Amino acid sequence: MGWGVIDVEGSRLTHVANGVCHSEGAEMPERLVSLYRQLKALIAEYRPDQAAVEHTFVNKDGSGTLKLGQARGVAVLAPAEAGLPVGEYAPNQVKKTVVGVGHAAKQQVDHMVRMQLPGVKLAGPDAADALAIAMCHAYFARSHGGLAAALARASA
Repeated sequence: MGWGVIDVEGSRLTHVANGVCHSEGAEMPERLVSLYRQLKALIAEYRPDQAAVEHTFVNKDGSGTLKLGQARGVAVLAPAEAGLPVGEYAPNQVKKTVVGVGHAAKQQVDHMVRMQLPGVKLAGPDAADALAIAMCHAYFARSHGGLAAALARASA
């Protein structure tokens, strides 16, 4: 499971950290607990004020999709338990926001993450995806915040 942390100041994005959580254990419950503990440790270390996850991609392999959904549940649970708002984005929405094309290849996502976060050292493709999700969330959170502020001014 990839993870990424960015700082957002206005329209400026800055890379903080990224990595990959590797599940440990032979059975699924152990593996999920392992991911959960790693995410909790990352939340404690980096103290984010928001989180974002990708919607589960459903494919022909029902068993694989179910396992991915269980891991995604952990990815939602850990920040939610910490009191963080959690944004959720479809893979095509992330790609369209970061690359400009909803069906972009992984290499294109990786390239745009590197372009928008100069000097970033990626821990792998899953970490690049996680940073892309964070960048997508930053864009939509900023847009939503601007809309909310405009609506508040209009109603005052």
